[in-house]
Amino acid sequence: MDRETGVYQNLVKKESWRTVLTLAYQSLGVVYGDLSTSPLYVYKSTFAEDIEHSETNEEIFGALSFIFWTLTLVPLLKYVFIVLRADDNVNSLPNGQLADEELSEYKKDVSSLGPKSSFGSKLKSTLESYRVLQRFLLVLTLIGTCMVIGDGVLTPALSVFSAVSGLELSTAKEHHKYVEVPVACIILIGLFALQHYGTHRVGFLFAPVVLIWLLCISAIGLYNIFHWNPHVYQALSPCYMYTFVKKTQKGGWMSLGGILLCITGSEAMFADLGHFSQLSIKIAFTSLVYPSLILAYMGQAAYLSQHHVLDNDYRIGFYVSVPEKLRWPVLVIAILAAVVGSQAIITGTFSIIKQCSALGCFPRVKIVHTSSKIHGQIYIPEINWILMILCLAVTIGFRDTKRMGNASGLAVITVMLVTTCLMSLVIVLCWQKSVFFAVCFVFFFGTIEALYFSASLIKFLEGAWVPIALAFIFLIVMCVWHYGTLKKYEFDLQNKVSINWLLSLGPSLGIVRVRGIGLIHTELVSGIPAIFSHFVTNLPAFHQVLVFLCIKSVPVPHVRPEERFLVGHIGPRQYRIYRCIVRYGYRDVHKDDMEFEKDLVCSIAEFIRSGSVGINGANEDPYKDDDKMTVVGTCSSHTEGIQMSEDDVIVNIDSPGTSELREIQSPTVIKPKKRVRFVVPESPKIDREAMKELQELMEAREAGIAYILGHSYVKAKQGSSALKKLVINYGYEFLRRNTRVPSYALSVPHASTLEVGMIYHV
Repeated sequence: MDRETGVYQNLVKKESWRTVLTLAYQSLGVVYGDLSTSPLYVYKSTFAEDIEHSETNEEIFGALSFIFWTLTLVPLLKYVFIVLRADDNVNSLPNGQLADEELSEYKKDVSSLGPKSSFGSKLKSTLESYRVLQRFLLVLTLIGTCMVIGDGVLTPALSVFSAVSGLELSTAKEHHKYVEVPVACIILIGLFALQHYGTHRVGFLFAPVVLIWLLCISAIGLYNIFHWNPHVYQALSPCYMYTFVKKTQKGGWMSLGGILLCITGSEAMFADLGHFSQLSIKIAFTSLVYPSLILAYMGQAAYLSQHHVLDNDYRIGFYVSVPEKLRWPVLVIAILAAVVGSQAIITGTFSIIKQCSALGCFPRVKIVHTSSKIHGQIYIPEINWILMILCLAVTIGFRDTKRMGNASGLAVITVMLVTTCLMSLVIVLCWQKSVFFAVCFVFFFGTIEALYFSASLIKFLEGAWVPIALAFIFLIVMCVWHYGTLKKYEFDLQNKVSINWLLSLGPSLGIVRVRGIGLIHTELVSGIPAIFSHFVTNLPAFHQVLVFLCIKSVPVPHVRPEERFLVGHIGPRQYRIYRCIVRYGYRDVHKDDMEFEKDLVCSIAEFIRSGSVGINGANEDPYKDDDKMTVVGTCSSHTEGIQMSEDDVIVNIDSPGTSELREIQSPTVIKPKKRVRFVVPESPKIDREAMKELQELMEAREAGIAYILGHSYVKAKQGSSALKKLVINYGYEFLRRNTRVPSYALSVPHASTLEVGMIYHV
């Protein structure tokens, strides 16, 4: 089975309960590793402020009440039951097409969502009409994205350091910090060094560790509840929250930032939806993660209520509530669980950067697929080492959970606020719900999160400045790259060659047409790129079949194999010039070169066989610049259409052809030549002209494919503002020179490549 087809079928088929439960179990090692380790540091961060202990334990019970309701309202209600249902089909790409909205993943099942909201239609029209609103939403989204990346630095440091802090109970007070920092750094270095093995080998393997950890903290929580304070459940009443803030005043208000840490890993639920289904994530959280965390926090509160140690920060933490005989085994399990938790956020950071890069909002980076069987498993070397260096800097610089917690808390709550704002648009635009429902959602969850945000912002000088600084740096990089990419595309669009110019050249294009396929890469989805006129002007010969290839990402996670290609003619049929647009979702796996070439040629052949040169099957006006396209799938998706077989025959490619051909293709070497055959279905019959066109395509494929790539240098045009010159000439150019070359869907053979440079004055 084709790997891509199999992946998609696995995503859309109705899952059996056995499959769902298996995925729910595996999600523990990828999704919930971070969230499950929060009991290690929440109480310690909460009571790190100047809070006086009372005999009535109101400050302890108030903290427990806050933790309980925060876990219930944010991860459980907001994320599990609402946010996980949100799709992400919001298009902000410059090369978007109406045909993209016909994708199966793009269409919404509005029949079950009630009547369409008139306000939603007006809001959508307003957003599409005003660029300033689109830019505001883009910046807002990028701020949340940058905070997630910043959390990828802070969470591993906080989780691992908190787990290692259990050593404080077995060493002298004046010595334990000299042990904690080196041990934490060694573990972090090992964690990042193992990232290239992939999530499927690390996260899935450690799912039993998280399961054991959750069962462990549940058992310890139950023991503490029944042994120290069986009535601690009364503290779950929301009345204790008011008493906590009122009684502790400023210290209690600032302590909300520590309580916030009980939900650090909630965003991983939808960050890893490409790996697990919604149902499996919901089952894992509601049946195991949520009750285990509640029991753990109740158990710690029960212990603290009978041991007045709140005036001694050294003795506050998770490990003091663990029975002494179990501390060393629990310490080992906690460290392993912290490693898994860190792995979850690092994986999420890789995933979100890959998606941003696919959507043109992050510089190109090397993306390594660590598994040939499991979809979406990636590793980004450059980002991995940057995260490691920053993570070690935070660990060595702060050396305590208080400031790490302050930093992580602000990053987390900012992401949640951005999610709440954007979810209101999803509710109105995508779900077609009334504006009243969206306002209620924003008001309810926004009020809770604004409370935590203000408490976290107060701690700016105590560590909360770190995520702001990191987010600012990443935001500048992403905005500069997106702006430069957009200006480059606009230049291509404004300087594309008219179709009239092409038609004036005649079928031979005014040059010698030799055997072979010329594959011209372009970002344009319509028209002819300006770079093509350079080829025609400067080259004495060109290929008998020309394909303008545009490989683009669409704002959906996956594109079905049967909807992968859009194929059309450019000019009359006898010109043998085609446009092929290859659409990938931002979570799709790009195929290797040989498999992609086969699918590309097969899709053109199927387009020829179908006889459809437009969506409605009618011949289009050859002078029309925006030619219509036909949706064609991969070879494996149209089993009833044309199939292609290829055999290799060893030949000397110097013997056939002309000298002009050798200028475009590889030098004289002996290598396999393709023997291509099309298997055409008996029905329906195809006409003689289509058969001739297929014959020429087959001969061209046998002769080989030459890859024509444009290499652009972007400069600000004369008269531009000083800011634009700074952004384009220095910022964007620096990023372009120090990032990866464009990653097309195939690895282009150097011997068959022609690269032409151009300067873009934008």
